[in-house]
Amino acid sequence: MSVLSKEYFHNEEAAIAHLESILWGDEPICPHCGSVGNSYKIGGKSARPGLRKCGDCRKQYTVKVGTVFESSHVPLYKWLQATFLMVSSKKGISAHQLHRVLEVTYKTAWFMAHRLREAMRDGGLDVFGGEGGTVEVDETFIGHDKDIKPKYQKKGRGYAHKHKVLALVDRDTGRARSMVVDSLKATALVPILKENIAKETRVLTDEAGQYKKLGNDFAKHDFVRHGIGEYGRGEIHTNTIEGYFSIFKRGMKGVYQHCAKRHLHRYLAEYDFRYNERKITDSERSDIALRGIVGKRLTYAN
Repeated sequence: MSVLSKEYFHNEEAAIAHLESILWGDEPICPHCGSVGNSYKIGGKSARPGLRKCGDCRKQYTVKVGTVFESSHVPLYKWLQATFLMVSSKKGISAHQLHRVLEVTYKTAWFMAHRLREAMRDGGLDVFGGEGGTVEVDETFIGHDKDIKPKYQKKGRGYAHKHKVLALVDRDTGRARSMVVDSLKATALVPILKENIAKETRVLTDEAGQYKKLGNDFAKHDFVRHGIGEYGRGEIHTNTIEGYFSIFKRGMKGVYQHCAKRHLHRYLAEYDFRYNERKITDSERSDIALRGIVGKRLTYAN
């Protein structure tokens, strides 16, 4: 039997019960006042599936209130299908593919995908490395930045016209974190690295000039010289983060093809999430993504 044959992928009440078990466990939680376990179901033909009323604040709610699913007219079981498809596709799944599979409009599929990417955003403030750990740092370029001044708007060789992405990979935990940056100068990157990497960490980079003085801010800084064809000296390499970029770029170019700068941070969150949760099953990864829907809203204006 296929995993997509499970009842909660096809039945609205089963989908609601599944999401309630993930977000609430055994006790319903009122999103309005935070009351736990003090609510009752509202039945009847006119009541929405899963509708409850809080015994404390007396407000009605469903498990979707206060999440990225709130106010959506798309059936919840289709949201669960979309979540599973996105987290189980190594390089992503396009909005056009979701539109065909879920039988919703392209506009709806596009917005669903962005809501789910928002759910995948970690938002954690924990630093990488620490206690003698090792963190690889590198940057890459993607797409075409329309905000660049006209004289730099070229589509040929070079990187001045592209979006700039900075990424970190913690070798000890196997976790990645990536972000869109406006500049690759040391004055812009070093403060970001200091916020995200513990000072007692060994940092590994390539020979780019913006990284030359990292030894002043971290326990140790080693680098490889790609310019002369050097890609590793024992443990000194950036191959781990290059592997992350390989998956990211193949997905962005082969699946999504184009991304505006204002949306790029969500695509990065999607690739970070799948990379960081790569050692578990697709179903487990889907449940983790669904736990991230709470407290996040996204409108078309965003």
